[in-house]
Amino acid sequence: MHNIFLLEDDSNLNETIVEFLEDNGYGVQVAYDGLEAKDILYESKFDILLLDINVPNINGFDILRDFRADGNTTPAIFITSLNAIDDLEKGFNVGCDDYIRKPFELKELLLRVDTLIKKSFSQTRQNILDISDTLKYNIDDNTLLLDNSSVSLGKKESILLKIFMKNIDKILTHEYIYSNIWGFDETPSEASLRTYIKNLRKIIGKESIVSIKKQGYKFNIK
Repeated sequence: MHNIFLLEDDSNLNETIVEFLEDNGYGVQVAYDGLEAKDILYESKFDILLLDINVPNINGFDILRDFRADGNTTPAIFITSLNAIDDLEKGFNVGCDDYIRKPFELKELLLRVDTLIKKSFSQTRQNILDISDTLKYNIDDNTLLLDNSSVSLGKKESILLKIFMKNIDKILTHEYIYSNIWGFDETPSEASLRTYIKNLRKIIGKESIVSIKKQGYKFNIK
């Protein structure tokens, strides 16, 4: 059985979604506010996350951003009444895989959940990616290996490398990087980002991280 985590503060909608998903063969664990959600997410593993945005204490955007910053790639769908294009853009920037607006048909939600579950479990990937002849990256535990020995990285550098390794050959904007490596209570800094980039380049090679003028950075593997 696949397990789903649901964050929804509307008790009636919460109950309706749970009953529907359980009737369709899913296990569901719920939370009604952001603090409760964070506690559950850091203690348990799920196959998919369904996150409302405007919930008490910590909003869904911040929850998923922090979750992604810790390297967790569990597929996530935002379920929300927010419908502005800026909200949609922010949702994808913090790491969601899909976005469904309220009100919605339960069958539509099920189709989106089924699709993400199938996609997640059908993907095959190497556990170890070669960065160079001597450098490798272990996807399973997010470690950098030099001649098969683990390389110690600072917290921000480690998070930054995770982001690059999940987006090889893609241009990552400064805003996307900011939202993924700085917590909700931190202030992003362009100077600090340049320092983290510089520190990574010292280890993995300057040519691996390309600066794209006025856009961001791109990570290349030889």
